[in-house]
Amino acid sequence: MAISEFSIPFRYKTNKSNPFVWLLSHTLHHWAVFLAALIGAIGNAAFASIPAVQFGVVFTNLTSGAPDKNIFIRAALLITYSQVIRALFQLMRNFGFEITAQKIERDVRDEFYISLLGKSMTFHSLQSVGDLMARATNDIREVNFLFSPGINMVFGSINFLFIPLVIGWQINPALLLTPVLFIMAYCISIAVYMKKLRPVTNNVRSSFGLMNSRLAEAIDGVETVKAAAQEESEIALFRRNIKAYRDASVEQGDMEARFLPLLLLALAMGFGLLHALVLFQQGAIPLGDVIKYFSALSLLSFPTNTSIHSYSQISLGIAGARRLLSVMNTENNLDKNDTGRAQPLRGEVRFQDVSFSYDIHKTALENISFQVQPGQTVAIVGQTGSGKTTLVRLINRTYDPSEGSVQIDGADLRSWKLDTLRSQISIIEQDIFLFSKSIAENIAFSKPGASRAEVESAAQKAQAHAFISALPEGYDTIIGERGVTLSGGQRQRIALARAFLTDPKILILDDSTSAIDSQTEDEIQRAIKAASEGRTTFIITHRLSQIRWADLIIS
Repeated sequence: MAISEFSIPFRYKTNKSNPFVWLLSHTLHHWAVFLAALIGAIGNAAFASIPAVQFGVVFTNLTSGAPDKNIFIRAALLITYSQVIRALFQLMRNFGFEITAQKIERDVRDEFYISLLGKSMTFHSLQSVGDLMARATNDIREVNFLFSPGINMVFGSINFLFIPLVIGWQINPALLLTPVLFIMAYCISIAVYMKKLRPVTNNVRSSFGLMNSRLAEAIDGVETVKAAAQEESEIALFRRNIKAYRDASVEQGDMEARFLPLLLLALAMGFGLLHALVLFQQGAIPLGDVIKYFSALSLLSFPTNTSIHSYSQISLGIAGARRLLSVMNTENNLDKNDTGRAQPLRGEVRFQDVSFSYDIHKTALENISFQVQPGQTVAIVGQTGSGKTTLVRLINRTYDPSEGSVQIDGADLRSWKLDTLRSQISIIEQDIFLFSKSIAENIAFSKPGASRAEVESAAQKAQAHAFISALPEGYDTIIGERGVTLSGGQRQRIALARAFLTDPKILILDDSTSAIDSQTEDEIQRAIKAASEGRTTFIITHRLSQIRWADLIIS
């Protein structure tokens, strides 16, 4: 069971031990609509057999020498009524499976998103955003298609396999030979087909994820690509990824083209008709029963033809579910600790022999020890890559130390309730992330219920009120994704306002004033100085203006 640091559990319990059990646990949650779909599938097949029987009755009546008009009328009415009822069962089947598919897609998407938010930054720092997006969109969509049309067609058609058995037994037990042999060969060939198809469909899904991953990287870094004039090389790389996905899809199509049950169907139809004619010549059955039996055998074409794509769709859905579970079952190294300490922070921070490694080959911090009293300001300086950002990320448990302990107010961070801890710590990154929402919503992101007065007050403290008010729609101005419509300094001042609004006990500034112009630097410095009063503040900086008023310097 994967450990989650996120505090909102999924709405119902699912078993994520393997794709089949996981999908079954989702299906059982919607058992009523799924059961209705199964009843529709069984009813549809049962009423599909009535025309085959009536065709034999009509032919027998025609060749009897004294045709009975009432038999024709009765057969016609029976076929008509039965097919109307069959249409209702077919509607129940299709509607039931489609509703099941949509409900499960919604639930899987919800569960996967909750799982992603629950993963630690250690996990996310090693993941490709494009591949995660491929899983969250296309792989989940494949799970939908697994149920409809996949399982819909399988359950809808598999019942047709038994109609020739029933009708053949009623006519002459010897006629069971052909459908029994066909069903045995059909099941074996499907099992072999699915076994061969599994690695192919896995390759289809993984190659799509790789293609999507590289596409996301190129779009996200388009400015770098253009600045380095590498458009052609990126296009060439993307074409190679497209080719890999195309080749995987063509391989899947090639396997579908060589689908053995199509040959088995042709053999069954020919052998079954021959067997029935031999019995007719022997006087064992009338000619009308030959028509009835052959009509029943023709119903085998439905499960055979639909299985070409339905089993491929199921295999793709299972491959998608397997990719989703590989992410969801990845262990986190952080625990939310619901029963941990939940009192307000005082702001005392202590590092005791702390070491941290992203992996066994890369040590970021080694034997770090220091202590900060509540309300002190700490300047962290050092060369690029020396681990400054990593150090402050240990304070709010973005990561946990590999060795040693980080303590707040005398208690190890692991003993604190995670959401209580993080709600009292604000981090302003060097690379500011803003959402494609209004400025007011971005400032109030950490405090959704904040009033407009609180938002404007925080903006004033961050020296952001003036430029926000000058915008066409003021605080209601929608900014582009990641805040691309704002300058670097404006983005950082909005981030400062966001931090001021939450009134944290511990404030961490990760070189957050690097993009602020010299004209407003002094004002920002005064705002940061005022904001640091009464709270523990960590500042990663290279500016002497910030270092000089620090109580402690760590280098």
